[in-house]
Amino acid sequence: MTKKLWFQTGVGILLALLIVKFFLEIKGIFSPILIIAKAIFVPLLLGGVLFYITEPLQRLLEKRKVPRWGSILTVLLCVGAVVWIFISIIGPPVINEVNKLVKSAPYIAKEITIQTEYVLQHREDFPPQLNEMIDKAINSIQTIAVVFGKLVVQFFQSVFQTAFTLILVPFFFIFLLKDHEKFAPFIYNFFTGKRREWIKKTLHDIDTVLRTYIQGQLLISLLLAIIMFIGYILIGLDYALLLVIFAFFMNVIPFIGPWIAFTPALIIAFLQDPTMVIWVCVVTLVAQQTDSNFITPNIMGKTLDIHPLTVITVILAAGNIAGFLGILLSIPVYAVGKVVVKNIYERRKEIKLAATKNV
Repeated sequence: MTKKLWFQTGVGILLALLIVKFFLEIKGIFSPILIIAKAIFVPLLLGGVLFYITEPLQRLLEKRKVPRWGSILTVLLCVGAVVWIFISIIGPPVINEVNKLVKSAPYIAKEITIQTEYVLQHREDFPPQLNEMIDKAINSIQTIAVVFGKLVVQFFQSVFQTAFTLILVPFFFIFLLKDHEKFAPFIYNFFTGKRREWIKKTLHDIDTVLRTYIQGQLLISLLLAIIMFIGYILIGLDYALLLVIFAFFMNVIPFIGPWIAFTPALIIAFLQDPTMVIWVCVVTLVAQQTDSNFITPNIMGKTLDIHPLTVITVILAAGNIAGFLGILLSIPVYAVGKVVVKNIYERRKEIKLAATKNV
């Protein structure tokens, strides 16, 4: 019986629960370690994202016989140039739109209040089915507003709490550019034989998944933002640049992000001109169809192979557990976990097949 898979799985779960229980009882001992880990987590995360974005350029340079120090210097200069272009070219229009939005904020709030009161005052004239839809919409909006408000507060709290650590980002970034090949060997060289090969393969698969997700998702977000910006400019939507920048960051979140980005655009369009809502819906539909049929299949392919329902479930669960940061990290963490589990399963199959042959 002890050799049965269900028995071994049950024992593994019980041991994991016991380890978690004992860890929670003595977690005070690890408080200094957790504080240090939290302090370096965000800079390490941002440095890792920058590394995966710029790694193709470094690889290309080194294939052309550019030394490591030269590739690092070139990458840093390119990153600095991109930041300078963004600040000098995109910065002034963004500041103008922000100032315009701040001045218009009282008018926007007043218009939303007037429209809401009008709908509530004339509900008796609407059909029962429409009233039911309004009730559901109000409840949904309230729930979304509360959740989104919490996420926004948590996001800005995280930004302010970690702002003083952002000076560490360049150091992590440069370290990764310089020594990224040494990380995997440092781990798998502790092992020998087939176990060493398995760990080497697993680390390679994890690196592939993270590279594909980060590079692919950011490229998808950029292409979607460009499509939406062109569409918003053509239809004459106010605050187009601000809405597109917001959409770029939200589109990093698969499936749910585009709908979050769509909401403020819909509100601005309705307040500008109710007929503008139709055009915003058309632009969003064109962008989403282009993404789902052409952009995502060609960029991401089948590398992650995660069902949309799984993505939504993981994102919602991570949002409730860890807030905005959990939403951002949920899919890559899930993808890494899936790779590890898949490799463990394949390794068990190899061991079982070898044992069967020996018998």
